[in-house]
Amino acid sequence: MCGIVGYLGPLNPKDVILQGLKKLEYRGYDSAGVAILHHGKAKQVRAPGKLSALEDKLKNETFDGHLGIGHTRWATHGAPTETNAHPHQVDGISLVHNGIIENYQDIRETLIKSGAQILSDTDSELVAHLIAREVKKTKNLYLAVEHILPELRGAFSIVAIWNEAPDEMVAFKDGPPLVVGIGEKQAFVASDVQALLNYTKKFIYLEDREIVSIKGDKIEIFTAQGAPIIKKVTEINWNPEMVEKQGFAHFMLKEIYEQPRSVAAALEPHTNAQTHEVHLKTEGLGSAEFSDLLKKTKRFCIVACGTSFYAAQVAKYLIETLAQVPVDIDVASEFRYRSPVLEKDTLFMTISQSGETADTLAALRLAKEKGLQILSLCNVKNSTIDREAHIKLYMLSGPEIGVASTKAFTSTLTVLSCLSLQWAKSKGTLLKADEKEMVQALLAAPAQLEVVLAYDKYFKETAQKLKNYRGFLYMGRGLSYPIAMEGALKMKELAYLHAEGYAAGEMKHGPLALIDNRMAIVMLCPKDQWYEKTFSNLEEAKARGGEVLALGTGEDENLKRKSHFYLALPKAHWIVNPLLSTIPLQLMAYHLAFQLGYDVDQPRNLAKSVTVE
Repeated sequence: MCGIVGYLGPLNPKDVILQGLKKLEYRGYDSAGVAILHHGKAKQVRAPGKLSALEDKLKNETFDGHLGIGHTRWATHGAPTETNAHPHQVDGISLVHNGIIENYQDIRETLIKSGAQILSDTDSELVAHLIAREVKKTKNLYLAVEHILPELRGAFSIVAIWNEAPDEMVAFKDGPPLVVGIGEKQAFVASDVQALLNYTKKFIYLEDREIVSIKGDKIEIFTAQGAPIIKKVTEINWNPEMVEKQGFAHFMLKEIYEQPRSVAAALEPHTNAQTHEVHLKTEGLGSAEFSDLLKKTKRFCIVACGTSFYAAQVAKYLIETLAQVPVDIDVASEFRYRSPVLEKDTLFMTISQSGETADTLAALRLAKEKGLQILSLCNVKNSTIDREAHIKLYMLSGPEIGVASTKAFTSTLTVLSCLSLQWAKSKGTLLKADEKEMVQALLAAPAQLEVVLAYDKYFKETAQKLKNYRGFLYMGRGLSYPIAMEGALKMKELAYLHAEGYAAGEMKHGPLALIDNRMAIVMLCPKDQWYEKTFSNLEEAKARGGEVLALGTGEDENLKRKSHFYLALPKAHWIVNPLLSTIPLQLMAYHLAFQLGYDVDQPRNLAKSVTVE
């Protein structure tokens, strides 16, 4: 959604806020703005479009205050115009907001009846009106926030300042993440820790309906009812360089190239490189206890969105094949609305790179209410989903800035592969020799991914030809089917082209009608147990005039002969093929989007962390 930064301290607020917003622009880039104290009042500067437009407007602006807030917006209520850009100002209150106020229509009608002049189309401005109305009575910014909080329904994180309190910043949340950064005689508030890593590594994570009052260097946190809370201070070991491009043209390309390392990092806690055994390491439950839980579990339910959902589909194949446990996969946005049947012997898993995905979090809470054990897999430690789960696993891929997920996806596949092996081992369905063979294969995967990255140059050259196709059909069977859908998603996200992923056997049930010489067929056909069936489906597509781009294993002459473009993947165990197939599809979408002139890191209409329904 949107990115928020607030600062109170001796540094130049303009510099701190702009630097933080640059780190958060992946969360929204429809408009941006700041409100910084100057001559005793918050001076507002806003601009539609990307952050660079705001930077241009701020070049010659000076501020003498030491308090300010900033925002980069992904539009929900109201078009991406300057009027709708944040911060919003009402009677001395300046406010930035991430999320959605669900009862905004009721609030709007009440405010209009009371004579309020509403200038924007946003739900956010309405909160500024509520606080401004209340602060006239209380003469206290914190109390004004405490009083209006019960009126708000929805998902929101908000930071407010008041002209009459030039040494105070108040923030609160219900849903989207908000962190407090603690510095030397200075304090920060932001949507994500990476906005603040240049200034501090010490953070407090706010929980839902908690309020933080920052006065000078004094930080106090309260419940919605005003009771003081003592919060744990968490130290983050990321360094600022981890979120820079490091010479790559785009964050996405950098993150594609980081995958050999991130896959190795994901494997390291769970595998023994000497004995080639898997020993899954979770937080929240010891290894023996977790193994016992897996043994007793009768059904596994995974809920996720987007790319994480396709990773979950790979896990379904692996767990049902290896551990012989039934697995249900659900799209998080639909899960709560189909009256799911959740039996007590079901282990419930959520997958979310950010750990803040609103639909996934809501599904987690429903499962928790039903008394299920919750297992989470996140990339961001101490995120809301991570904190609320009983048992935790981590992707360990480091910060991912590109909106289209790359290394977090392959790290997720890696951890899910280890989970599948551990489950089979706990159930007694995995032979020792098979465990050793598959762990060896996974440990060899980072080196094989280095080989696959060589296709970067191939797609850089081929993108000129690929952009002439009117659409792309991605097909695969077995483990390759979810990878086909993930590949199609990348093409849609980045190149804005028609792209669909199908189980190859379903081609004759409709998709064949789409095939002609302007429709590219991306066929995932590695040498595995589904190879012959997939090859047969490829021939069906070829017979209808489809131009095939095939991913196969090694120098497969039959596959090469049937393909317009052929990519040879390293020979690998079937458990590793999804990892190897993923990178070429990422590179293809990346280079085609770049060739078409699109913003690869910040695709239109999308945001990295979807913190509202």
